[in-house]
Amino acid sequence: MILSTDASPLIISLATTCTATVATFFLGMVAARVMYDVRGGLRAWIDGILTLPLVLPPTVVGFFLLLIFGRRSFIGRALEHVGVTIAFSWPATVIAATVIAFPLMYRTTLGAFEQVNPTLLQAARTLGATEWVVFRRVLLPLAGPGVVAGAVLAFARALGEFGATLMLAGNIPGRTQTMPIAIFSAAEGGDMHAALVWVVLIVILSLAIVRLLNLEKKNRVLARAEPDLSTTDLPAQLPATTFPHQESESTGTLEVDLERSLENFTLRVVLGARNGAVGLLGPSGAGKSMTLRMIAGLSTPDRGRIVLNGRVLFDSAGGRNIPAAGRRIGVVFQDYALFPHLTVAENVGFGLSRAPKDERNARIWKQLESMGIAELANRYPRQISGGQRQRVAIARCMAMEPDALLLDEPFAALDPHLRRRTEEQLRATLAGFKGPVVFVTHDMEEAFRFCSELLVLDNGQVIASGPKHKLFETPRTVAAARLTGCKNIVAARRVGSDCVEVEAWECRLRTTAAVLEALTHVGVRSHQVAFQKPAGTDNTFPCWLVSTSEAPHEMTLYLRLHAQPLPGQLPHLQADVTKDVWRQLSAQPQPWSLTLDPERLLLLEG
Repeated sequence: MILSTDASPLIISLATTCTATVATFFLGMVAARVMYDVRGGLRAWIDGILTLPLVLPPTVVGFFLLLIFGRRSFIGRALEHVGVTIAFSWPATVIAATVIAFPLMYRTTLGAFEQVNPTLLQAARTLGATEWVVFRRVLLPLAGPGVVAGAVLAFARALGEFGATLMLAGNIPGRTQTMPIAIFSAAEGGDMHAALVWVVLIVILSLAIVRLLNLEKKNRVLARAEPDLSTTDLPAQLPATTFPHQESESTGTLEVDLERSLENFTLRVVLGARNGAVGLLGPSGAGKSMTLRMIAGLSTPDRGRIVLNGRVLFDSAGGRNIPAAGRRIGVVFQDYALFPHLTVAENVGFGLSRAPKDERNARIWKQLESMGIAELANRYPRQISGGQRQRVAIARCMAMEPDALLLDEPFAALDPHLRRRTEEQLRATLAGFKGPVVFVTHDMEEAFRFCSELLVLDNGQVIASGPKHKLFETPRTVAAARLTGCKNIVAARRVGSDCVEVEAWECRLRTTAAVLEALTHVGVRSHQVAFQKPAGTDNTFPCWLVSTSEAPHEMTLYLRLHAQPLPGQLPHLQADVTKDVWRQLSAQPQPWSLTLDPERLLLLEG
């Protein structure tokens, strides 16, 4: 039997395949990581070159390798001068197997990298992680199954490589004759029994590798299904020595003046934030999240300047752009961006890798306690609720003691009950925070409850800004009034210094504020529509009910002025009243008396 007389093809194949797999593993990962960041038309060309050995016949690949490493080639002659010969040697078998197997490792790994949520990588950067740490602790672990699959495929392809090996290394028994080449030689010489033996051996090796891969995958799933909650590296209680926020020589200010061209508009934002929360209010797609990304260093503005506590983070004129890892800005993402392969405690401590172990554990435990999630320390994000994930995300940011905090619609994924509870928790957490906070939301009521200053964005432009009470009471533009919740806005024209005409409502309205020539619309908030004012009060009109909409604690009334509505006529305006007011009104005959308070009218432009 051939194995009893000459086992060299098995030894050569295993040595070649293992060496080629190791080389392919590292080369493929490096290439995949580089290509992960490449964008534009150049990416397709580079990707095509890297995957070319996958589609070319192996003999063609072997021919090109012979042209590169053959004795007549420039590289071959240069190597011969130092006593190295590649062609028709064992290293040639490794080179051929590596080149042929490389595309499988590269493409599989790149696909695995691209399946990882990029927000997780961005979150790691905002927590101070360098690119190497991001790769080692986030990207590679999450893409691990795909990377392992790529290595297995590369091993299998290298084990079965024939054409390129034959062209570059030849068929030299005991030196370059691998098992596939031994099969070819045995079959060519008529020894079908020997060929069958090598075939069976290759099949057995391949099945063993696949079986080991499936077993490892099964063990990994079982290990993560039920984490051990009995042990932890955290101390049993908060130690006597605490580690307060490291105060810098800062004034607690964030100054932002940025511009960036986007697909549909140019984003232009100017804001100043001091201690306390500044709300970015606006509809979806207005540029709110992009503004946060530019402040955090995750996206680069076209021009502008960012200064935090006197420290210049970005200055297009001066060519300064500190990366996200060096900005010390905490970000709570809309989807929380918790690392799924790390426990709650490991998530909270992710940004503390440079701190001594005792200090790191103390700070982790302090945040877990303050957010009421200490009992979740050893659970994984998939094993906790949405509200708990949100608290973990906040604790993770606060543990790194940031100089500023950015919150991107942090309550968007929560139900109303959890939202209120989490709002209270976050408000308590931020009560002792010394730095500026920028809070992104499209919810007017949420912005009003949480923020002292507001900035309203629409189509990339700041259309209103200032203290929240002033902004809600006197929005200057139609867009600002709508975004701050005004539901009754109609076209109007100035007919006097204190009077406007509203054609849609068939009336004139008196105002207490001076009416400017630029006025185009007038508005009144639905909860400020009053009923049963004394006769002769300014802006008092008869009204009829068109329809209603009921909420748990209030009624929305859709009303028409001056005359009883005909079938199909739309209401003039909307009024939100309490259930008590509704009970009083519904007991009275129509028309009711409606008043639009001159002091409450919003005089708008645009």
